Amino acid sequence: MSHEIELKLELPRSALPALRRHPLLTGAQKLGNAVTLENTYYDSEELALKALKIAVRTRRQGRVWLQTVKCAAESTGGLSSRPEWEQGFDGAFDFGAIDDLRVRNILEEQAAELVPVFSTRFRRETRRYAADDKTSILIMIDVGEIVAGEHSEAICELELELEHGTPLDLLVLACKLVADIPLLPSDVSKAERGYRLHLGQGLQAVRAEASRIEAAQTPVEAFACLAFSCVRQWQANAAGATKSENPEFIHQLRVSQRRLRSLLKLFSPALPAEFVTDWSARLRDNANRFGDARDLDVLYDEILAPVAGSTPEEDAALSRLQGIVRTARDEARADACERLDPAEQGRLLIGLTAALHALPTNNLIGAADLGLFARLQLARLRKKIRRKHTAARDLVPAKLHELRIVLKELRYGIEFFAPLMPARATQRYIKALAEAQNALGFVNDLDVARGRLVRWAGDEPQLRAAAGFACGWHGPRYAKMCRRAVADLEPLLWEAAPWKAVGKKSPKRRARR
Repeated sequence: MSHEIELKLELPRSALPALRRHPLLTGAQKLGNAVTLENTYYDSEELALKALKIAVRTRRQGRVWLQTVKCAAESTGGLSSRPEWEQGFDGAFDFGAIDDLRVRNILEEQAAELVPVFSTRFRRETRRYAADDKTSILIMIDVGEIVAGEHSEAICELELELEHGTPLDLLVLACKLVADIPLLPSDVSKAERGYRLHLGQGLQAVRAEASRIEAAQTPVEAFACLAFSCVRQWQANAAGATKSENPEFIHQLRVSQRRLRSLLKLFSPALPAEFVTDWSARLRDNANRFGDARDLDVLYDEILAPVAGSTPEEDAALSRLQGIVRTARDEARADACERLDPAEQGRLLIGLTAALHALPTNNLIGAADLGLFARLQLARLRKKIRRKHTAARDLVPAKLHELRIVLKELRYGIEFFAPLMPARATQRYIKALAEAQNALGFVNDLDVARGRLVRWAGDEPQLRAAAGFACGWHGPRYAKMCRRAVADLEPLLWEAAPWKAVGKKSPKRRARR
């Protein structure tokens, strides 16, 4: 068995000439001529191997046939490490050489059921890059297609495969390339794309993953684990938004930026100050590219759409106002897609992934207890919310908005540290926080909508009346949500919190190097 460590990057075909002319490629050793690789992927009719995240393929390169088995592994920022078994193929599958007993048993049980599911055919150019005598990286350009029945999908990828060195060496090389070439890291293998094509599945927006930190980790290790999770959400939705007009991709991309910024703030005592400052600013600016699109979706769908007039004249005026907002929303969506520069997203994603791999630590941070760190940080956040809550009791919109922002920070913090806390109490607390946050979110949405609608109505009486009617229609709910959110928060801010005992009896820490 070998472990394949590679970094996969997508690029448009129009960028191939520039990639081939790049000094890092022209200076790399060319390994023979380009070759055509024809691959067929096998599974049972029920796709049993897919369910177990095992891929079986045969590959023909000229007159040479190979059998390959791969197991899926988590990929972040396009960087993956997965077990792989490769051997000659004589027309019949032979899984006897697989040294993972579980995988071998599964494949031998399924061998008689395996049938072709999809295929890939692409030309591969290979070069070897060696920055020094300790680093060797294969640079492979793959151009071709995936075919599943009558459906096909283009392949245009750059793969960096580690021969000698560290995963950070792959990322350093990628940072140099992405400075000049529009590359977007991809966590989706050709096998995954083939299965999706076979099943006729479209792209889906990706939501945040549940936290998987462990009590034995240091704060820096836990931060990196959580940050990589956010990067996966960001990357998947950035890629999806380049291929789909579904606004949920942009929304979930923005969620990933908010979570990363909250994470940086939460773990800032354990991180280099310049790292926190630099990436907080970059993520803020990136999220701001897409702000209007989501805000106008909310204004149209949740503020205007539910409103019904009581006369034909009111309905006509509301319809005109809806038309204005719909046009503004569509323009904002188009603008967000235009601002979603895949090259810029690629530079940010690869840069952050490299920075995470290079995060320094020290003996003091290495000895810090994650549970105690979590308890202190969450307690600090709750104290901050208590102050904002007291200030917001007069229900002034600006103060309610400030309260909503810090509530979101606490909710994210609890979600990040959730594995360290009692599950049932933590879920109850998160649910209560989310309800208060949603109530305050509606209040803020209506406040923002009121200002926008008044500006769009201008001096036209019919439109001004429609704007006032629409906002007034939500008035009773607005007042109720203001009072309810502030009142419901009161017990949450003073009752025993689920993190109260975290870190007081720390688990035995693993031995550290």
